[in-house]
Amino acid sequence: MADTYDFRSIERKWQDYWRQHNLFQVERREDKPKFYYLDMYPYPSGELHMGHVRNYIIGDAFARYRTMQGFNVLHPMGWDSLGLPTENAAIKFNQHPVEWTALCVGNMKAQFERLGISYDWSREIDTSSPDYYGWTQWLFLQLYKNGLAYRGPGLVNWCPGCCTVLANEQVVQGCCERCDTAAERVTREQWFFRITDYAEKLLGDVKLLGRWPERVVRMQEHWIGKSEGFSFRLSVEGLDEQMEVFTTRIDTIFGVTSMVLAPEHPLVAKLTEGTEFEAPVREFAQRAMGLSVMERGSDETEKLGIFTGAYATHPLSGQRIPI
Repeated sequence: MADTYDFRSIERKWQDYWRQHNLFQVERREDKPKFYYLDMYPYPSGELHMGHVRNYIIGDAFARYRTMQGFNVLHPMGWDSLGLPTENAAIKFNQHPVEWTALCVGNMKAQFERLGISYDWSREIDTSSPDYYGWTQWLFLQLYKNGLAYRGPGLVNWCPGCCTVLANEQVVQGCCERCDTAAERVTREQWFFRITDYAEKLLGDVKLLGRWPERVVRMQEHWIGKSEGFSFRLSVEGLDEQMEVFTTRIDTIFGVTSMVLAPEHPLVAKLTEGTEFEAPVREFAQRAMGLSVMERGSDETEKLGIFTGAYATHPLSGQRIPI
């Protein structure tokens, strides 16, 4: 008997056994309750880091726990591999994106297997595969044909380093989480989906989530974004323009003391152009736009503002309202 435990040889032995006997491959079973456990697919950067290990081992422990409880557990894995980060990496290492992705996927899959995670690799998907994205294109066309997809200008988080748009969650303290370049808030022509057309159905489905944490449920409802209220218009002194205001509490209109514009609002530049307020307002707006949408909306972030030097007219009393 060996004096020491040989981790490598013993792990390799049993991982080979699992692979040869398709231990984690799931078949349809009518005699067991089904359970679907999906970890968020990783971007195939080429190497797993400890954040990956922590995240996916937690998922594996839960999937195995459900298996031990008698569930027929489907635990698949795939690769979120389509997009500009992949193209940028391919340019950096002078390889075709397809070749680079295959190399990274192969290495990360081997690392997952060495970790012994119970994935059903027969159901592996790759979002950069034509077999996969062909269906996403088909789905987009159905939305477009039914008037649910449209183009228009919109503000995005832009990373000049990665040359790509960032999700709000990818902006950390005003910088790209991947390359640490300062993110910019810019207007880009882009595609939108009419998600609000499905707001009622989505909200109804949220109620079916069962034992989800209340905080996460609130986040889902906020993302769906249904809001009932009233819209009214305010005239702007010195400009042949009106501001449209939406409020869920129309009764508070009598107590209006000021109007607040987002720093990206096109009226900000118009209101201050050529005035003593132009430079300080521009500087303030640039600082504010350096924060992510999540940071700006956080209860923990101090709310700041700056006077534009302009006034709106109250629609009922006619009083001047500072903007």
